[in-house]
Amino acid sequence: MNSPKRIVLGVTGSIAAHRAADLASLLTKQGCDVRVVMTADALRFITPLPFKTLSRHPVITDLYDEEEGWKPSHLRLADEADLLLVAPATAHTIAKLALGLADDALSCVALALNPKAKMLLAPAMNGKMWQHAATQQNVALLKARRVEFIGPEEGMLACGYEGIGRLWPVEKISARALELLS
Repeated sequence: MNSPKRIVLGVTGSIAAHRAADLASLLTKQGCDVRVVMTADALRFITPLPFKTLSRHPVITDLYDEEEGWKPSHLRLADEADLLLVAPATAHTIAKLALGLADDALSCVALALNPKAKMLLAPAMNGKMWQHAATQQNVALLKARRVEFIGPEEGMLACGYEGIGRLWPVEKISARALELLS
C-alpha cells in the first residue's frame, strides 16, 4: 500500500486565507497528508484551529515551532513534502520565493524543499499588485525554476476593484495539486 502524498500547504496574509481551510479539507478528504504552515500575516486573517482540525496535524506558525524529535519542523516538512502548495500566495511571498529569502517557516520550507517535490502557487492579491512589473518578473523567474502557478482569476476583489487577482477556486486548486502528485 502506498503512503499518502504529503502536501505542505502554505497560507499567507491575504483576505483569501480563509479559503485555504476549505482547500485543506478537500485535500485531506482525497487522502493526502496535509501539513499547514501559516505566515504571521496569515494569522491576522484566520487562526490555526480550523487547519489543525481539518488536517488532523499541528500547524506551524513560527520558524521555531517544534512538534517532536530533534529535526527542526521546517526542515522535516521540506524533506518529506511531495508538494508545496501556497494558497493564497501574496505578492510579498512570491517576491521572497523568487529572491530566495528565508525569514519565516514557510520561506524556509520552500528554500529547503527536497528536489523531487513540486511547488504550486495560487496567487491572490490586488490586480495592480499582480500586474506590477516586479510581480510579473518574480513570477517569470519562479516559472523558469519549474514552479507552477494556478490563477489568479478575474472578478470582484475584496479591495472593491473589479479585475484580476482573485484566488482560483479551491476545487480547481485541489484538482491541480492532485494532478501534480499523480
